Amino acid sequence: MTINIEELKVQIQSLADDAVAAIQAADSSKALQDVRVQFTGKKGLLNQYSKAMKDLANEEKPQLGQAISSFHAAFNEAFEARQGEIAQAELEAQLASEVIDVTRPGRQAASGSRHLLTQTREALEDLFLKMGYQVIDGPEVELDHYNFEMMNLPKNHPARDMQDTFYIDEEVLLRTHTSPVQARTMEQHDFTKGPLKMISPGKVFRRDSDDATHSHQFQQIEGLVVAENISLADLKGTLLLFAQATFGQERQIRLRPSYFPFTEPSVEIDISCFKCGGDGCNICKQTGWIEILGGGMVHPRVLEMADVDSEKYSGFAFGLGIERIAMLKHNVDDIRHFYQNDLRFLEQFKGGHV
Repeated sequence: MTINIEELKVQIQSLADDAVAAIQAADSSKALQDVRVQFTGKKGLLNQYSKAMKDLANEEKPQLGQAISSFHAAFNEAFEARQGEIAQAELEAQLASEVIDVTRPGRQAASGSRHLLTQTREALEDLFLKMGYQVIDGPEVELDHYNFEMMNLPKNHPARDMQDTFYIDEEVLLRTHTSPVQARTMEQHDFTKGPLKMISPGKVFRRDSDDATHSHQFQQIEGLVVAENISLADLKGTLLLFAQATFGQERQIRLRPSYFPFTEPSVEIDISCFKCGGDGCNICKQTGWIEILGGGMVHPRVLEMADVDSEKYSGFAFGLGIERIAMLKHNVDDIRHFYQNDLRFLEQFKGGHV
């Protein structure tokens, strides 16, 4: 097959003119790259002329090579010029679309706040710190020995049914109260150097069915005082101060007999209703009193199991639910509201005081 070198040179020049025209017509970086692929890519239009090199006479091959080089020179010059123009245009369009009017008022960023339960716990901690108590934390995954046995609840004790919990194995469980922290602290405390006054706040777990007033997970604050000559009067005075600081100075309290394995005697503590002042309402169920917490004198056996001389030392203990305090103070009717993360509920207490 005879190939005319002069015709090839004319065709390559015509292809170069078409390529330059296509480059100048490209209106975006993508369109420009498409032109490059169309003319100079591996399967581009110029490639067919490069393949013709093998069919030419040796003296004609340099002429074809020169024509192809001229094509590349014209193509690259036009391509780089147009590429610069498109890049500048695209930059100007981007700057115009992303312009910021610094004179406009800024948008206020949403800010978080401490959860109502956190606010309540911190307020109670501050109150007891002012009364000379320590705040002591402990593990939420606890040993049966500290959770039950050190609290005068041996294996198979019927009172364990009231605190049915989640067991990891026979001896490890999720704590049902923060009393184990008290047992651990009594074991370590040197009573020859002074009394023990502590509160232990934290999460506890029980196998309760969740409803408006019960949750399988909730928060407690338990208090403990152990020293010489501690009496039930000391407990009553402490809790009266707590009730008045939390619910108002006009509050009164009353103690009713009860039963807890780890205290003797044991009492339930009521406060006079802060809504009706004792006249009777829906909050106090028309009684004028609201049950608020439980407590009592530390059982001598609990002291002895912690190697505390019950003949020399006595103490009182109490426990209250943080959710219950928050529900009463803020008229919350369902404990589940605290854990559902509904901003319509939580934002009512944003930045509020407990």
